[in-house]
Amino acid sequence: MAPTLQRYEPADFETLHAIDRACYPRGIAYSRGTLRQFLELPGAECLVARLNEGAEAGIAGFILAEAEGADGRIITIDVLEAHRRAGVGTALVRTIEERLAARGVRRVALETATSNTAAVAFWQHHGYRKSRVLRGYYLGRLHAYEMHKALTARGPAQPS
Repeated sequence: MAPTLQRYEPADFETLHAIDRACYPRGIAYSRGTLRQFLELPGAECLVARLNEGAEAGIAGFILAEAEGADGRIITIDVLEAHRRAGVGTALVRTIEERLAARGVRRVALETATSNTAAVAFWQHHGYRKSRVLRGYYLGRLHAYEMHKALTARGPAQPS
């Protein structure tokens, strides 16, 4: 079942915070205050993936990004475990890239733990490439890859 993607509404906040805590370990998951700060950034855009049918109805995940001129950054993508590998993450990424591109973003960056092989593979599948290792990025001890992707005015750049 394909999710319906909608803009974040403040009424979704507690659910998004709970999803973030379910997706990331303590210390990496955002506090309420930090998540709220990211959502309120001047260039922030957050999309929520809703499933509208059956026992699985509700928010399956979300993506939060920011845009500043030609540069964008994916702050987080959170998809509940029961909905992973079902196209929710892909739908969120593709749509946020299209929205960022429409706002003039031409390069998107993100960070992901070097030890999270599933996340690294997901991002590489979507055209993101490692640019460097950020030592001690998470909790002062876990390394992260900084990854980037070029966008065109119509969305993700096509591979050459």
